[in-house]
Order: sequence, then C-alpha cells, then structure tokens
Amino acid sequence: MIKAAIFDLDGTILDSMSVWNNAAEMFLSSMGIKAETGLGKIMFSMSMSEGAEFLKNRYGLDMDKEEIITGINHTIEDFYYYQVRLKDGAEQFLKDMKQAGIRMTAATSSDRHVMERALKRLNVIRYFDRLFTCTETGAGKVKPDIYLAAAEYMGTLPKDTWVFEDALYAIRTAKNAGFRTVGVYDSSGIENIEEIKETCDIFLNELNDFHGLIEKINERYKDEGN
Repeated sequence: MIKAAIFDLDGTILDSMSVWNNAAEMFLSSMGIKAETGLGKIMFSMSMSEGAEFLKNRYGLDMDKEEIITGINHTIEDFYYYQVRLKDGAEQFLKDMKQAGIRMTAATSSDRHVMERALKRLNVIRYFDRLFTCTETGAGKVKPDIYLAAAEYMGTLPKDTWVFEDALYAIRTAKNAGFRTVGVYDSSGIENIEEIKETCDIFLNELNDFHGLIEKINERYKDEGN
C-alpha cells in the first residue's frame, strides 16, 4: 500500500509541457536574440535557477539570474494563470488518494508563484500537504534533494514513498534514491517511453484509475515477496 506520494506537476498533473518547450526561446526572442535549435531539450532537466545560469552564460546576457527567471516567468505566466488544464482524470485520482488517507506533496522544477496560482485556479492545491520547488531545495531533479525533502516532511522512508513523474531522468533519480516510482505518460516523453516503462515500478497511460493502481502495486509487492 502507498503510505505517501510525491507528484511532479508539469506533464504529470498539468497538461503543460508544450509551453516549456518554447519558454526560453520566447524569452530570448523578446530581446531580439535567436535561440539555438533544440534549446528546450537542452534545458529540459534544469531547475529554473540552473536554466537562468545556463542562458546567462550561453547567450552572454547582461542580467542577473533573478532577472532572467522573472523574464521567463512573465513569458509563461498567462498560460498558468488562465489556460493550463489538468490532465485527464487527475482531479479524481488525487481525490481518491486523499480519501484513502495517503499523504501527498508536490515537487516541481517550476517556480512557486506560477504553480500555486494554477493549482488554486484548478481547485487541486487542497490535496497537497506542501509544494516543493527545485529552486528552493537548491537542485534540479537530476539530484534527489527535492524528493528527499518531501519525504522527510511527510515522515516516510523512500521505500514507502511513491514518486509520480513523466520524465525519464526524474524517474531515474527518484528510483536511484530508493523511492518507488510511477511513470505517467506524457507526449513530451514519447522518445523515451520504452525506457520509462522499463525503469519505473508501475507505468500508467493516464492518472484515471486509483484503485487499478493499488491492484498493480499489490501484485508487484506479491511478486517481490513483500
């Protein structure tokens, strides 16, 4: 049984990955700078702080990191404030988990103010005990810091805590740190979908069947002799 869960937001709970594919490019374009091809993929695993440092050095921006982060956030704010939607089934899935007494936190590479605004508008922030950000924990999801901080806050060990993620690199990070992992399908990860399925403990095409997930987890524990 799941004692606690940590949810990624972009691509897992929120249907939002499309905006991040072009956020840095749009930010640079607003200053008359043409971005290199594939910039979104290059920056995919970076936290906001790491991404800002990368852009500053790569493009010789005469701005400090906070100014760059603010600029990128301005680029995507309207999308989060007024447009972003939950992925299919996500709200009911969170509700079912809450009713089952499972503690939940959120862990995001995005900045707090845009995420809180989106989660409040979508009326799902109430399901999470706390929101953790990579910027505040000091490292992107290539390191397990954010997951460890969330588990410590909930008072659970990694082996009893399930991390829900759509990105292969983040699933690997969580798994290598001892967490159980649920890979959630998002079209942004289609190139790595087979590796995601092989890496995670459980794979879901959608967050639409909490009870089905519990059955899969129970079956997996049975197979492991737990």
